[in-house]
Amino acid sequence: MKIINGGVCAAKGFKTNGIYCGIKKPLADNQNKNAIHKNDLGLILSDLPCATAAVYTTNKVKGAPIIVTKRNLKKTDGISRAVIVNSKNANTCNADGEQKAEQMCLLAANELKIKPEQVVVASTGVIGQILPIEPIKNGIKSLVNGLSYNGNEKAATAIMTTDTIKKEYAVEFEIRGKICRIGGMAKGSGMIYPNMATTLNFITTDCSISRNMLQNALNEIVKITYNCLSIDGDTSTNDMVCIMANGMAENDEIKELGKDFDVFKSALYEVMMHLTRMLAKDGEGATKLLECKCSGCPDIDTAIKVAKSVAGSTLFKCALFGEDANWGRVLCAIGYADAEFDINKVSVNLKSSFGEIKVCENGSGIDFSEERAAKILKSDEIEVLINLHSGNAEARAWGCDLTYDYVKINGDYRT
Repeated sequence: MKIINGGVCAAKGFKTNGIYCGIKKPLADNQNKNAIHKNDLGLILSDLPCATAAVYTTNKVKGAPIIVTKRNLKKTDGISRAVIVNSKNANTCNADGEQKAEQMCLLAANELKIKPEQVVVASTGVIGQILPIEPIKNGIKSLVNGLSYNGNEKAATAIMTTDTIKKEYAVEFEIRGKICRIGGMAKGSGMIYPNMATTLNFITTDCSISRNMLQNALNEIVKITYNCLSIDGDTSTNDMVCIMANGMAENDEIKELGKDFDVFKSALYEVMMHLTRMLAKDGEGATKLLECKCSGCPDIDTAIKVAKSVAGSTLFKCALFGEDANWGRVLCAIGYADAEFDINKVSVNLKSSFGEIKVCENGSGIDFSEERAAKILKSDEIEVLINLHSGNAEARAWGCDLTYDYVKINGDYRT
């Protein structure tokens, strides 16, 4: 497997674009006295019809784009050609939300000369504000005309809200002598506690795989990547992961379990895991990436629950920000995880590029150097290594520290 460039354009046959259409307000550039326009409308198009799989937020309040996307994929038996997505406005909790989402599909379809039900639609941003459709109408021709096999960066920036960096990743792999590619882009910085995966994730592949096997692979990998991510404990109304497979790599179609399916899943994990890490590291106001590894578990579900519990602990996130090796908060979070294990067997180590130190053994504190621990926690990437000493299963979860800036960003996010 090889890391490659191109994001969602890495796979054969995918064109993308992103433009500023006017949903976002221009930002003032006081130094140059000019307005700054950031992309707010994106498009992905496949040259060929795609087997399409998706997972959605479990929040009972669901954005209108999710409802319309589900309906479209049901009509086409999971076949799509395009994705249209806007940022700044979530199109959620609006009386005309579904109508606006359907209009977005129709506008894209008419310009692309495809059917509206072949379009996946997504939105992200403020909840409860009416989505203005006029900017999208006015921008759709320019959006389509600018489609390019190298347009991934424009699309990746079009889905950003409070993100500080674009998030892309792609890999190349081989199935029975055929070179295949998977690439993805993600957005999300706050309101992130996926339970399906504010995060939107779009993944493309030229691998030939049936829609059912694609959905199976996505479900499996979401469980151990996006669903193991926590920025602030809030599950968004608009979370969605969508993967499109157009088969242009010309490998024999993957229709069943076996070696080919395992290779595909490994590549998909590589992309989704790295996007998950990027989402965690770019958490709103974050200064540190937290990766929690729980090993020695009786089963994978126990490992996930314990790792997520620690990665999602507000108190431990605060301790990380203060570079305080407050291991008691780790034990506290382990203890309230909804899983069965012997807490008296648990050990905890803290690790970073500056070294590693054990802070807990057999469920109790041990003597350690606070100075050395503080130095380890000065890194911008911290690992918490938990061992339950009760089996062979392991899992990882990702998060970030909780800082003053998180409150500043969310205190006036809407206004």
